[in-house]
Amino acid sequence: MNFQKICVIGLGYIGLPTASTFAAHGINVLGVDVSQHIIDTLNKGEIHIHEPGLHDEVKKAIQSGNFRAATKPEEADAFIIAVPTPFQENKFGEYNGITYKLADMRAVISAAESIIPFLRKGNLVVLESTSPPRTTADLVAPILARTGLVAGRDFHLAYSPERVLPGQIMRELIENARVIGGITPESAQAGSDLYATFVKGQIIKTDATTAEMVKLMENTYRDVNIAIANEFSRLADKFGVDVWEAISIANLHPRVKILNPGPGVGGHCISVDPWFFVESAPELTPLIYHSRKVNDAQPHFVVDTVKRALGSLGGKKIAALGLAYKPDVDDLRESPANEIVHLLQDEGAQVKAWEPFKPNANLAGISMSPTLDDAIKEADALLLLVNHTEFKQLNPSEIAAKTKARILVDTVNGWNDNAWKNAGFAVFRLGDNKSKIENPKP
Repeated sequence: MNFQKICVIGLGYIGLPTASTFAAHGINVLGVDVSQHIIDTLNKGEIHIHEPGLHDEVKKAIQSGNFRAATKPEEADAFIIAVPTPFQENKFGEYNGITYKLADMRAVISAAESIIPFLRKGNLVVLESTSPPRTTADLVAPILARTGLVAGRDFHLAYSPERVLPGQIMRELIENARVIGGITPESAQAGSDLYATFVKGQIIKTDATTAEMVKLMENTYRDVNIAIANEFSRLADKFGVDVWEAISIANLHPRVKILNPGPGVGGHCISVDPWFFVESAPELTPLIYHSRKVNDAQPHFVVDTVKRALGSLGGKKIAALGLAYKPDVDDLRESPANEIVHLLQDEGAQVKAWEPFKPNANLAGISMSPTLDDAIKEADALLLLVNHTEFKQLNPSEIAAKTKARILVDTVNGWNDNAWKNAGFAVFRLGDNKSKIENPKP
């Protein structure tokens, strides 16, 4: 197929990089978003999210005339839906005594409906939003059928999930393998033709539901493996072991690769996608369900660790360093760090948070510091929640001169114990109770 113009609906962490990359490769792109603020920001050549290389790409795309933004779609050769699929607020599913979260598909529904006036024979529609299995066939296709056109016969319909790492999106969009799942083989081929515009990695064609499941499997696999690492951290704490040492030794086995524990699992992928499997088949997913429960409970383990370090939390001042869901990004969605701050406050602690990638974040119930120095100045303890490069590079002696805190809690194994101890700090690490239990027995 020949694509002269495409319409990308949803200009967030995936839609905007995708739109600008297509534009950089000579295609006329209309980016669509419901937020007028986002539209105005983009049309001025600025961006509303942080991603290395994205600002320059968007600016060049606009200057070239290949990219512009609007609040409504127009006729195009292809339409890409890249809108969020969060959870439904205060609504849950139940099965056999378990309660599980439900996907909120309203943005996908709205995006599909917005295409209806502009859909023509021969067009291609691609859903990129992470979705429960059979969303493309059972939700998107019937909506588009209101046009009188039939998916797979009159127009092509496919599912192609994003598989990129925040902080590396601009490179991985091009280099990573791409999965194209079509309602028909012809739809998969049309999707392949579109993404071949810029994808250098392998393009794998399959059916739509397989592609949906592949995306969920990738993140569920990670979630389950993080869950066992988090359980290991709790066991190590109980038995007087340093979990980080134990993992490094266990991973010397040629067929073992244990992931790192941490304060929890966040972001809009690993902490969300497994629930789509549970929602779709609760009777078949006990392992996935319980892994999610383990990871969702990890912030409570962090709070217990902080409480043990400080003796009590009532009235204690804590500097929470990092609120993003992973290192060196500004994405705060589903971040366990945010929950930890709230839990500490519920226990009576006074928390000041510093997030270098989003210092002006407006988070309900969280006091944001304008600088690192402000966050740590009056603190009784420093709490490392995100392994940002900036935090790993801090000089312990310089920090000691700026704060009265002499206790630090490291939840991500980001700081060198000896360096901080030499600067006068008592160091507590998540999953490291080796030095706290006397005469541990084998």
